Amino acid sequence: MHPYSDSDFLSVLNQYWGYDTFRPAQLEIIRSVASGHDTIGLLPTGGGKSITYQVPAMLSDGLTVVVTPLISLMKDQVDNLRDRDIRAVFIHSGLTRREVNLALDRCRLGKTRLLYVSPERLQSKSFIDEARFFDIRLIVVDEAHCISQWGYDFRPSYLKIPILRKHFPGIPILALTASATPEVISDIAAKLEMQNPAIHKLSFSRDNISYVVRYSDYKEGEIVNILSRVPGTAIVYVRSRARTRQIADILRREGISADFYHAGLHTQDKDERQNRWKEGSTRVIVATNAFGMGIDKPDVRVVIHYDLPSSLEEYYQEAGRAGRDGLQSFAVLLASNADKGLLTRRLNDSFPPRETIRRVYESVGNFFELPVGEGFNQVFEFNLQLFCTRFKFMPAIVHNSLMILTQAGYIEYNDEMSFRSRIMMIMKRDELYSLQLAKEPERVLQFILRSTTGIFADYQHINESLIASSLDYTEQTVYEALLLLTRLNVLHYVPKKNASFIFYTTSREEPQHVLIPIAVYDDRRRRMEQRIEAMKRFAFADDDCRVNTMLRYFGEEPAAPCGKCDVCRSRNRNPQAEQIVAADIETIVLRNLSVAQRELTVDEVVKSIGAKADKVIKAIRKLADAGKVGLTPDGRITLRND
Repeated sequence: MHPYSDSDFLSVLNQYWGYDTFRPAQLEIIRSVASGHDTIGLLPTGGGKSITYQVPAMLSDGLTVVVTPLISLMKDQVDNLRDRDIRAVFIHSGLTRREVNLALDRCRLGKTRLLYVSPERLQSKSFIDEARFFDIRLIVVDEAHCISQWGYDFRPSYLKIPILRKHFPGIPILALTASATPEVISDIAAKLEMQNPAIHKLSFSRDNISYVVRYSDYKEGEIVNILSRVPGTAIVYVRSRARTRQIADILRREGISADFYHAGLHTQDKDERQNRWKEGSTRVIVATNAFGMGIDKPDVRVVIHYDLPSSLEEYYQEAGRAGRDGLQSFAVLLASNADKGLLTRRLNDSFPPRETIRRVYESVGNFFELPVGEGFNQVFEFNLQLFCTRFKFMPAIVHNSLMILTQAGYIEYNDEMSFRSRIMMIMKRDELYSLQLAKEPERVLQFILRSTTGIFADYQHINESLIASSLDYTEQTVYEALLLLTRLNVLHYVPKKNASFIFYTTSREEPQHVLIPIAVYDDRRRRMEQRIEAMKRFAFADDDCRVNTMLRYFGEEPAAPCGKCDVCRSRNRNPQAEQIVAADIETIVLRNLSVAQRELTVDEVVKSIGAKADKVIKAIRKLADAGKVGLTPDGRITLRND
């Protein structure tokens, strides 16, 4: 039995996080791992998974190792912990050798409580040899569905996690995930070699979220309509980077505060846009799925999906970013008949022919000038655009081929990681007094020494534009000064960058020897097809409550319809309460035409409003009689500004 009481756990929670109570299931999971039991925790997005291992870590005398595939989330977690005066470090393929060695030293000397590590690191013999000297007390597997080949995001590197346990046989494992079917939960326990794991989970039902599917061939106008009717902070998810900007521009033209976000932005741009949204100065963020992991903004009132996700697991996690404060919120999925075909095409694109995958593998080796038989345990920075230009591949084909090669165990592909600038002092303080520098590097160095704490002990993030504006220099001047200081061994400067990495988990093979197993290709394609069919049913079937459809998918037997989704409301509709008056329809027609900046068909207008066709047509005729809209000979509607 563990020596801690619930009051000990609550005391840590209050001291470091300022909360007086735990969220549902958190305390049960904490008790379980503190008692030394293998544990599986299923908590919905925003359910506070990290607290379940961070609290025990603060009561333990040793090290908690957290395995996570999300480098961006890893960095955010460590930054947040350091802000709370909790010692934490991370190791991943984007770090310099000096940074990795520093983190390992801290773990070995007991100078940190938590180590976040990427799964491919567990394949490194040198890391495992180092880890044997760590005082590990808990192993945490975040995004644990990645270890299951039946999960939607299988990562073969996760299969190496039990190696840690062989060196620490008495240490409990905590597996955490937000969404998993019963089949995946069972597979998690088997793959992690868990001993009678305690399973703690919450219902997948979120009572404060109303799930709504809207059918529209003109989705941009529908987004404007929704945001005009539902006040508060919002996220709009799309699958295209270009579309993030397009929709944000449309919203701004309509007077709605909006910005866009995707993985291709520089780190500083992403941080600034995310912070403006979190603080409330930006109301709507239009983003790819790169946005959201680890973001705990409680007052998101509506999450809108412009494109259909490929699975209910993905949709549940993204839609679940609404209403974390428990207040009424909406998850709106926009669908059209064309989306069915797009989902099927996405399945085919996700699994290029095996011969194409082998050609991509061979070309990547040639791109790095890597001889056959070499490359094991090496990391290469990968420029996707340059590669596609040089070898004449489509980017989507390359991306999906690299993901399959990752799942087959030949490489680890980390796509579009952002790294902020960071520095660490190398020269000792007393040596700095005799240093002779020109004016610019001297002023830059003195500013850093005055404004940045902890740089003699660890790498710290810096902002070149802030330094430049403070010293009235250009960013180029600051950059050159930092490079000079690095060459003089005064400090070590790692500039900011966006980069993708390929880590070779095996030596380079001849392409004919690259095997794509049935379990990685055929079985996973079949599983993806099943998930897509479940997504289609959720989006297009109207014979069952949306929530109940989702609950059954996750293995729950619902007690009753939710009463709040669009299917339930259509069954229980009060005609007087739900009626859209004619004046509202006229206003919406005019707004849609203004947003579209093109002619619209009657069918597009009817679908975007959701009212009965005869009412919409009547409103259009009234607007035409008043000279506010025009009708073309082929029946299209155009806005008249004369």
